[in-house]
Amino acid sequence: MSSIYIVGGKQKDRMAAEWHQYEKGVILKLDMQTKQLIDRFEYVSPPEVCPDDDPSIVFKAGTVKGKTLYVCTEREVLVYSLPDMKQKGYVSIPCFNDVHHVRPAQNGNYHVVTTGLDMVVEVDKKGKVIHEWNVLQSPPWERFSKKVDYRKVLTTKPHLSHPNYVFHIGDEIWVTRCLQKDAICLTNPDKRIDIGGAYIHDGVLSGGTLYFTRVDGHVVTVDVKTLKVTNDYDLNEWTHHNKKLGWCRGIKVLDDHTVIVGFTRMRPTKNPLDGNQGYRSHVDTLPTRIACYDLKKGKLVWECGLERFDFNAVFSIHGENE
Repeated sequence: MSSIYIVGGKQKDRMAAEWHQYEKGVILKLDMQTKQLIDRFEYVSPPEVCPDDDPSIVFKAGTVKGKTLYVCTEREVLVYSLPDMKQKGYVSIPCFNDVHHVRPAQNGNYHVVTTGLDMVVEVDKKGKVIHEWNVLQSPPWERFSKKVDYRKVLTTKPHLSHPNYVFHIGDEIWVTRCLQKDAICLTNPDKRIDIGGAYIHDGVLSGGTLYFTRVDGHVVTVDVKTLKVTNDYDLNEWTHHNKKLGWCRGIKVLDDHTVIVGFTRMRPTKNPLDGNQGYRSHVDTLPTRIACYDLKKGKLVWECGLERFDFNAVFSIHGENE
């Protein structure tokens, strides 16, 4: 793999609440050997799909399949060809609020995590809703109204689950639930993966192993057959800094023991997920970056800072052809 794509965004220069926090979505393409910038792509959502009051715009977690990148803002799904980043698909519908991830379905539709409604939806390429799942197994529209355009709503917090990543095991559709610290199967509700610890992200399948990140700097692996945790790697023990690692989110599996993990600098912002009622200080937190770890040897291999590329938040990490 000669290059890598990092999906995320640029933060606004001023301190702001989470739903006002980001200025634009950004995708970086880096040379894997030199860690230098090959290309930088920016995107700003059109006003008609955003709240009127100072919206946050950022790319959240994406998926690469073949030579295609599927990515989302909080209110849109965008599809780009790689490596030229030409747009070849777009969907934005009223139930998209705080969208966190999109993955192509086997039938060509999109599975979209609409975090603000605690739902996953399947939509076709024209935006027609094919299926809706409430991740708490309640009726999908029990708490919300189909008459509201939630793209224009700044935030629906507090969320009851905060789902953030959809993945497939065979024909099954799964989603991570941040607040429950687990993953559940939407198509077979009796199946669940209990991860525990801190809030979780990801759910990247490689071979027979699922890889999850925890925001406190852990990588947790799960056997796809037993659905049981096999290892819990504490990256804090391998990173010899006197500062906090940052918000751990985004993982690219290179082989069965090497991973690249994303870290986002904790900045002064009120975030209901961290349980802190005041503003977080970023003085004792490391900058936004990606870091490569050898899980077998238990060591940090390399780090690459991203703020020099005007990039402040990591949501997902991808190869050119996955």
